[in-house]
Amino acid sequence: MKYTTQFEAARLGIITNELEIAAQKEQMTPSELQELVAKGSVVIPANRRHKRLSPVGIGSMLTTKINVNLGVSKDLKDYDMEMEKVRVAVEMGAHAIMDLSSHGDTREFRRMLIRDCPVAVGTVPVYDSVIHFKRPLDELTAKDFLAVVRSHAEDGVDFVTLHCGLTRKTITQIKANKRLMNIVSRGGSLVFAWMCMTGEENPFYEYYDELLEICREHDVTISLGDACRPGCIEDASDQCQIEELVRLGELTDRARARDVQVMVEGPGHMPLDQIAANMKLQQTICKGAPFYVLGPLVTDIAPGYDHITSAIGGAAAAAAGAAFLCYVTPAEHLALPDLDDMKEGIIASKIAAHAGDIAKGVRGARDADRRMGEARRALDWDAQFSIAIDEEKARRYRAKAAPAEEDTCSMCGKFCAIRSMNKALAGDYVDVL
Repeated sequence: MKYTTQFEAARLGIITNELEIAAQKEQMTPSELQELVAKGSVVIPANRRHKRLSPVGIGSMLTTKINVNLGVSKDLKDYDMEMEKVRVAVEMGAHAIMDLSSHGDTREFRRMLIRDCPVAVGTVPVYDSVIHFKRPLDELTAKDFLAVVRSHAEDGVDFVTLHCGLTRKTITQIKANKRLMNIVSRGGSLVFAWMCMTGEENPFYEYYDELLEICREHDVTISLGDACRPGCIEDASDQCQIEELVRLGELTDRARARDVQVMVEGPGHMPLDQIAANMKLQQTICKGAPFYVLGPLVTDIAPGYDHITSAIGGAAAAAAGAAFLCYVTPAEHLALPDLDDMKEGIIASKIAAHAGDIAKGVRGARDADRRMGEARRALDWDAQFSIAIDEEKARRYRAKAAPAEEDTCSMCGKFCAIRSMNKALAGDYVDVL
């Protein structure tokens, strides 16, 4: 039986090779995962031209996945460093890489990613439009934007962020409602500016059916971009954000009707007490489509530490149903992240994702935590290190302040509660001096 996309195959009852691999990673049977993909509540981004891909499923009932953004800019254009970031990100457990390059030979770099990267690759085609055609923004046409999307699909990109929910009505709303931060989505701001300068409708909205055909042909998952996401907590859950979300719900239905896999992007900055409600609202409006969130960052005043503000919000979002976390680094709002920034961002996101998985009862999520409890009870340091999210850092901390007694640490020494309890329960003498 023939099929075009993973979504269509699942609805036809076909278990694809990609679905089998994804199910094994989730400790699920293929038939269990097939039902979720058929509903649209799980996507498996897997462009047929991405030959090296090791596919994963993205959905709220699966382990929460992590995306790493990278790419060159006009000020920092070291492609070798970006490929090293890819290697390290994959080694550290990232599930997807998004190329957000805004300068240079983007197609050559994108093809390198597809050739060498074993995890899903995503892009934002609107960035590439100006670079590809080398023309001012207002001289680009709707046909040009669609051509770039097709180019990315043909290269083998697994998912694309498209800002389809922004319309000319949004221009009126932004001007009338005086948002504190206006639009902070880079792609969304480009589409907004193009509409303002040309007087035309958003081509990603007006020609959405053509985009769906491109994505269906290559099984590219659409990630519906949230152009009106809040860029500060003052703008969270405002009219522009919510109205765009309603439109994204409609576009989700249209994508599914054409057998195209779809996920929906979510808020960037949001007070902690609003996160769960936003996750539930998205699940309702978008009928269970996987939610992909940037953070959310729960405060605006921590530049240099936004991997922490993001991890707090990411854990709350994952616990409430978010499926995919876009990592945030300490360089957020400040600079292009370097390799160390990337590592810090990945670790923070992994902690947030795992905390969310425990809270929502994902199958097997607590297994490692139980093993860590057993290792700590036994004062088995090597076992603790092997279970740790960052084994290298854990070993480094113990080594730089080595204790006099091997079965203790340098904080408690013989006052260690675990050591004392182990000895007392075994009937041994508890020596603390």
